[in-house]
Amino acid sequence: MEKILLKNTDTGNSADINEYVKAGGYRGLSKALGLQPGDIVDEVKKSGLRGRGGAGFPTGMKWSFAIADPKSPKYLVCNADEGEPGTFKDRPILEKNPHLLIEGMVISAYALGSERGYIYLRGEYPRAKEILDRAIDEAREKNFLGDNITGKGIKFDLTVYQGAGAYICGEETTLLESLEGKRGLPRNRPPFPVNTGAWGKPTIVNNVETLSNVPSIIERGGEAYSKIGSKFCPGPKLFSVSGRVEKPGVYELPMGTSLRDIIYAHAGGIKGGKKLKAVFPGGVSTPLLTADSIDCAMDFVSMPKAGSMLGSGAVIVMDESVCMVRVAYRTLKFFEHESCGKCVPCREGTEWLRKILERVEGGRGRNGDIELLSDVAENISGKTFCPLGDAAAGVVAGMLKNFRNEFEEHIKNA
Repeated sequence: MEKILLKNTDTGNSADINEYVKAGGYRGLSKALGLQPGDIVDEVKKSGLRGRGGAGFPTGMKWSFAIADPKSPKYLVCNADEGEPGTFKDRPILEKNPHLLIEGMVISAYALGSERGYIYLRGEYPRAKEILDRAIDEAREKNFLGDNITGKGIKFDLTVYQGAGAYICGEETTLLESLEGKRGLPRNRPPFPVNTGAWGKPTIVNNVETLSNVPSIIERGGEAYSKIGSKFCPGPKLFSVSGRVEKPGVYELPMGTSLRDIIYAHAGGIKGGKKLKAVFPGGVSTPLLTADSIDCAMDFVSMPKAGSMLGSGAVIVMDESVCMVRVAYRTLKFFEHESCGKCVPCREGTEWLRKILERVEGGRGRNGDIELLSDVAENISGKTFCPLGDAAAGVVAGMLKNFRNEFEEHIKNA
């Protein structure tokens, strides 16, 4: 497949604006500025682009909600807070192809009627911050950002805002609270950010990968773009593959590529010739799949039918040597640490789950611990402000469903 998101990222100086322009960069912006804003939204709708942050909501529809709101100004925010364990798909764009993101944001801002944008960057990406700041300066010098973009009288400018390393700030309402200078806590919804977002104004929050698809959609046309990948989830998708595989890395593949092909045809199969045991298909927030469940298309429609979710596309592979009780314990330790503490089920429940798992994993498990884990997880699920609690509960439920025997063995040998 022709590379769209990772095009020319293997060249030595791909982050430089001159290299980007030489490779055809900013042609999509030039075409977009010759269109009406509504035409751009229509092309995005025709393309079938769905948000690549995990929810998979249709991008053009989301834009329409903000455009229809009469309040102004309108803000465009790029979610570059890539904190989901196992996820590093946006990093190659941020560090090697930053002008693709900038071009996508300028086109999107023109369609939305926004004059101010922010890139909310993960705190653990200091190198990306330097590269993005330099790229924004280059774009201003070349008149692709500022008060009179390419002489067309269009205004839009960008600022990089670096978070402090909180996983919860990847959730869009929490991100907006942080962007406003407040403590990162999720907001009640409704109202939704498209109507009441940053500083109470209509705000579109899209992630790096979503916005980076926009230049290609405009340049080739929404209909042509929709022919890439699966019918109901078109376009390319970045998959970050890690764990017990021969060739971990970021792979740009058509949406709908099977999980089996990602692991075996692209990532080289299981390291050392061992057997596959389990896989998180979209980061640890997505339900675990066992080795006999990987013949599924990786897209937003097919994955729920397979019993999981596409999530961020972070494929974490575990072989036969991996202790699933330890995986559950380490995962809940992460979720407990990253819980913002706003709601009781998540704040108290993740700690409780971690303590039980720590006991079981450490050889001090008790009769009734499995039932207690299941009960606590059930009392967290669906009762929290944001999906963090659901994710933590889902990890435990998935582990007990598929690997209950390992938990029983730990307790039996305690």
